[in-house]
Amino acid sequence: MKQILSAALLALALAAGPGLSDTAPAKPVAVPGFQYVRTVGAISEYTLESNGLTVLVMPERSAPVVTFMVTYRVGSRNEVTGTTGATHLLEHLMFKGTPTYNREKGNSVDQYVETVGGIMNATTSLDRTNYFAVIGKDALEGYVAREADRMRNLSLREEDRRTEMTVVRNEFEQGENDPTRSLDKEINAAAFVAHPYHHPTIGWRSDIENVPIEKLREFYDTFYWPDNATVTVIGDFEPAAVLELIKRHYGTIPRSPKRIPQLYTVEPEQTGPRRVTVRRAGEVGVVGIGYKSPAGRDADYPALDVLGSILGSGKTSRFYRALTDRNLALNVYANAGFYHDPSLFDVYAFVTPGVDHAEVERVLVEEIERVKRDGVTDEEVATALGKYRASTAYGRDGSYAIASTLNEAIAAGDWTLYYTVDDATQKVTAAEVKRVANEYLDLNRSTTGWFIPLPPGGEAAPPAPPAQ
Repeated sequence: MKQILSAALLALALAAGPGLSDTAPAKPVAVPGFQYVRTVGAISEYTLESNGLTVLVMPERSAPVVTFMVTYRVGSRNEVTGTTGATHLLEHLMFKGTPTYNREKGNSVDQYVETVGGIMNATTSLDRTNYFAVIGKDALEGYVAREADRMRNLSLREEDRRTEMTVVRNEFEQGENDPTRSLDKEINAAAFVAHPYHHPTIGWRSDIENVPIEKLREFYDTFYWPDNATVTVIGDFEPAAVLELIKRHYGTIPRSPKRIPQLYTVEPEQTGPRRVTVRRAGEVGVVGIGYKSPAGRDADYPALDVLGSILGSGKTSRFYRALTDRNLALNVYANAGFYHDPSLFDVYAFVTPGVDHAEVERVLVEEIERVKRDGVTDEEVATALGKYRASTAYGRDGSYAIASTLNEAIAAGDWTLYYTVDDATQKVTAAEVKRVANEYLDLNRSTTGWFIPLPPGGEAAPPAPPAQ
C-alpha cells in the first residue's frame, strides 16, 4: 500500500461539516454522455454511457477538499490457485507508473499528490480493491488524469514485480507472526473448502514469490476496466463540473472487450464441526470460532451485527462479563462479516496466561447457547444500538470516512446498503436477535481454532481435550 500524508488536509478530510452524512440530496444534473440512474439519500448515481463506469457523487462544501475513490470489483475472491495474492500485488504495482506518468519523469501519481499536499492510499480485501486521494479541489484534475491513466496503461515490469514481491512477502511474514491473523487465516482455510474465501487476501507465500508477470498482466487485463469499477466523489465540487472532468479522462477508455468473469462457486453445506490448531512462538493464546453466516446483503445481517455487539462489544457484553471479568480472557470480540458472499460470524477470545483454552472455549459456547435458549433483553438491544449509532456517526465523519463506508457497501454488491443496512439495524428487535442466533450459530457449521503459544526454546504443554 502507498500512502502520502498531509496533516492539514487530513484534518479537513476527517472534519465533518454540519450533518455531513445527512446532507440534502443534490438535484440530478444532465451531462451529455452520462445516464442518471438514481438518488438515494444524499448520493446520486450516474453511468458513463461510453463504457459503463459507475459514478457516485455527493457534494459537501464545508471544506475545500474532495475525496476521489475508485473501487474495482475484484478481490481475493476472484483468485485461484497460482494467482492467490495477485489482487494485492497488483495494488502495489499500480503505483509503479505508466508510460505517461512515472517516477522517471517526476510526474507519477504519488509525486503529484505529494506536491499538492494530498492524501492517497490503496487497500485490498476479499471482494474489492480501492484507490483514493483526498485532495484540494483545485488539484483534482491532475489526480483524476493519473488515476484514469493507470486503469488501462500500467507498465507492469518484471523488475517492479521482483521489488514489490519482497515488500509483500514481508507483509505476509508480519501476519505469520501475529497470533490473531495467523489463526484467522487457518480458520478460514478450514471453513471454506470450495469458495475462494479459503485464500488469505495477501495470498499463499509460494504464489507471492513465484507468480509470473504474465499472470499479473492477465489478471489486470481481466478486471481493470471501467465497467468493473465505481468512482465515488465526495466534497466541495459542482456535480456537472466533476462529471465533465470524469468524462474527459475516463470517457475514452473502452469497456472490457469480454464479459467480466463472475464467481459462481457456492460453498457446500457444512455437516459437522471443524477444528484447527496453530502452535507458534508467542505470549498469548487465542480461541476463535467461525460460524457460517450470510452475505452482507442478506436481510438477517443487521440482526447478526447487533448480536455481535451484545456478545462481544465492550464491558457490558456477554463475553466480557463471562470471561474478562473472571480473568479467563484478556479481551473478547464477536463480529458479523459484511461481505459479498456468505462468510463467517467470528468469535475471538485472548486467553489469560495460565488458563486452559478448553475452559475459554467452553464458556464461549455456553454463552452462545444461553442466547439461543433464552434470548436477549430489550435493554441489551438498546445498548447495542446506542453503540451502533455512535460508531456509525464516527465512521461517517468527513468525506473520506463516507467514501470508505460506501466502498464496503459497493464491495458487498450494492452501494445503497450504506443507507438500507443503517435503517434496518435501527429496527432490530430482541426476538430477531434470538432467531438469527439459532439459525446461524450452529456448531455443526462452525470452525474452531486454537492459537497455542510456544515458550522460547520449548514446547507448550499438551492441550486439554476439546470442549464438547
